[in-house]
Amino acid sequence: MRRLEAYRNRHAGQRCFIIGNGPSLRKMDLSPLRHEITFGLNRIYLLFPEVGFTTTYLVSVNDLVLQQCAEEMRALALPKFITWRARRWFADDPNTLFLDTDYTGPETFSGEATGRLFEGFTVTYVAMQLAFFMGFSQVILIGVDHNFATQGPPNAAVVSQGNDPNHFSPNYFGKGFKWQLPDLEGSERAYRLARAAYEAAGRTILDATVGGKLTIFPKVEYTRLFDATA
Repeated sequence: MRRLEAYRNRHAGQRCFIIGNGPSLRKMDLSPLRHEITFGLNRIYLLFPEVGFTTTYLVSVNDLVLQQCAEEMRALALPKFITWRARRWFADDPNTLFLDTDYTGPETFSGEATGRLFEGFTVTYVAMQLAFFMGFSQVILIGVDHNFATQGPPNAAVVSQGNDPNHFSPNYFGKGFKWQLPDLEGSERAYRLARAAYEAAGRTILDATVGGKLTIFPKVEYTRLFDATA
């Protein structure tokens, strides 16, 4: 917890980008993010060689993702925020910080990352709570498409039978990968909690996803975010 404490208000008053893994990333020029503070989620690292930079941080809490991708994630030389449930795979990784995350109720938002964090049915929600803890005054979402081609019961575990149509890469959850179907309604409940917490603190979450289906957060045009620094 002392290592986590070092991140409290580290970025007070700054802005950051939380990068989802939706196909809409393919419609965006990500190069301006090289100069921004960014949170990558789960297998975002598959994009690193193509864009030529890494995210500032990585967040991952899903058990199935961590079981299958631990070796790849350990190889990343950047701060990683990982659920304590995966400590068996990351205990010897000096770049990993463990979070006490929980996917059962109560459904809460916490800006106190050294305590319990509700996962909110999506790793994006955990990143929002981390960003609050770090002091960011503005969080901008991209790649949070909130739209899945694969249908089925929320949270059900399935095995991919071919290319992944739901993420930026067909290999993201490629053939043979075991993953959980999204709970979009549950994540919307969590996102509403996040919006309320940020607004109560005089902070904002904006959604710059291209063509995204999420309607919880105010929309902003991605390209206009960089006009002043272009």
